[in-house]
Amino acid sequence: MTGAQIVIQTLLDLGVDTLFGYPGGTVLYIYDELYKNKHRIHHYLTRHEQGAVHAADGYARVTGRVGVAIVTSGPGATNAVTGLATAHMDSIPLLCISGQVPVALIGNDAFQEADTVGITRSCTKHNFLVRDVNDLARVLREAHYIARTGRPGPVLVDIPKDVTVAEAEYVHSAAEPKIRSYRPTQIGHIGQIRRGARMLQQAKKPVLYVGGGAVLSNASDELFRLVEGLGFPVTNTLMGLGSFPAADERFIGMLGMHGTYEANMAVSHCDLLVAIGARFDDRVTGKISVFAPHATIIHIDVDPTSISKNVKVDLPIVGDVKQVLGQLNELVHAPEFQSARPDVSDWWEDINGWRKRECLRYTQGPDVIEPQYVLQCLHTVTKGEAIIATDVGQHQMWAAQFYGFQKPRRWLTSGGLGTMGYGLPAGMGAQVAMPDAQVVVITGEGSLQMNIQEFATCLQYHLPVKVVILNNGYLGMVRQWQEFFYQRRYAESDMDVTPDFVKLAEAYGALGLRCDKVADVTATLEKGLAYPGTVIMDFHVNREANVYPMVPAGAGLSEMILI
Repeated sequence: MTGAQIVIQTLLDLGVDTLFGYPGGTVLYIYDELYKNKHRIHHYLTRHEQGAVHAADGYARVTGRVGVAIVTSGPGATNAVTGLATAHMDSIPLLCISGQVPVALIGNDAFQEADTVGITRSCTKHNFLVRDVNDLARVLREAHYIARTGRPGPVLVDIPKDVTVAEAEYVHSAAEPKIRSYRPTQIGHIGQIRRGARMLQQAKKPVLYVGGGAVLSNASDELFRLVEGLGFPVTNTLMGLGSFPAADERFIGMLGMHGTYEANMAVSHCDLLVAIGARFDDRVTGKISVFAPHATIIHIDVDPTSISKNVKVDLPIVGDVKQVLGQLNELVHAPEFQSARPDVSDWWEDINGWRKRECLRYTQGPDVIEPQYVLQCLHTVTKGEAIIATDVGQHQMWAAQFYGFQKPRRWLTSGGLGTMGYGLPAGMGAQVAMPDAQVVVITGEGSLQMNIQEFATCLQYHLPVKVVILNNGYLGMVRQWQEFFYQRRYAESDMDVTPDFVKLAEAYGALGLRCDKVADVTATLEKGLAYPGTVIMDFHVNREANVYPMVPAGAGLSEMILI
């Protein structure tokens, strides 16, 4: 087989049937093979390489499978970097295939040459440059394996053009690759887990702090069973939303900079904090020196390098979250544990007292649409069942606070890198993966314009993605920070010129709806969501609405700004 044929056959043998990408000179042999195999592997032509990687990212988040993107060399590869960095920060399994100039030209400043391996080293879990066609199938299998095992992440395979035309024997292998020095720990150490169970039994003021690792390892059932056995309060990070049902009374809301008052106060006063698949991000901890100051900390994570990286922990348990919680449940649900189950009723009285502050309350008047109201109406109209993708900013935090996620893998957002322009292509990838699902992109007028070209992709492939713009005419979160910390000097945060989004939607062949009346919010959502194709719904909301609560940068969690 040629190298290009090996690429396609290896992907097929790995179960890959969907690709997102953008062709160019160095990958044309691969695209020629894609054309010949289009009945077996579906390629979605995005309008930008960043969009291709975000789409593969969205596909991966909703399915749990490895998302695959293909880009050409030079600017194609560098355009993919933001998507790779986004996936890397959020631990999303991706395989990115990039083209490279022929081997003999590498390092000669050839046309469209870039040091792709060097550029992506810090924003991928691993990367490869394949110089010999005989290594190609093995490298692709290893890359796919590394992307989806241990702590997931993006892996890049850079393939010179002459490697795609060279020939080698292809031997199918269904066996998992064996890579020296790469053996992720799956099963938790039983001694540490027993010690953890004893600590759970002795707690008076415990909190379970659950991150995106619980979603990535499909551990929601195990988490729910653990909470059933303990009766402890649960808080989620931004990335962990949906791992535990938001409607459950034991869920106390999101933690961190824009978390709920009750969640942040509970962590500030707890005596035991159990971090599950969370990495103690600075947006969660606030000022490290006063984070959970009274707590003994247990940290369960598949990645040993995350243990005590930001916050010193007392009991590390390394392993896959689903496996470890399964092991822990065997101990927690045993009769000897349940007979001595800790009494946390006084602790719940404290938490319910903090809940009475109703920190997410807002007032919807008769004239100006509040953004929170749009999201609550969206939840009602979709019955909380939609897959939600967001960009980054105020709308992202309002979506996290008000949509109320009941299930995992329905919340797509750039939590680590904070990538504006992520929402539309990620939602597009989710729609490809789940063609019958309701996919809604929640965005701002600033974020949307970062990757607005992907509307064309949605229309080309008849993807009925719905876009909800919370349009306040500002880079909202920038403006909020300027209001709070820069004495209202709104330097370059006012979006003076924005498109007419209704006409823009129509120009692409989509439906555009504008709403600037409170009374029309629900009807606009119902009309837009019922439309069979791509829709933009442009809601003109309160220009100076702020996201509350808020923990100022560098402050402790208990130093919240409330309404």
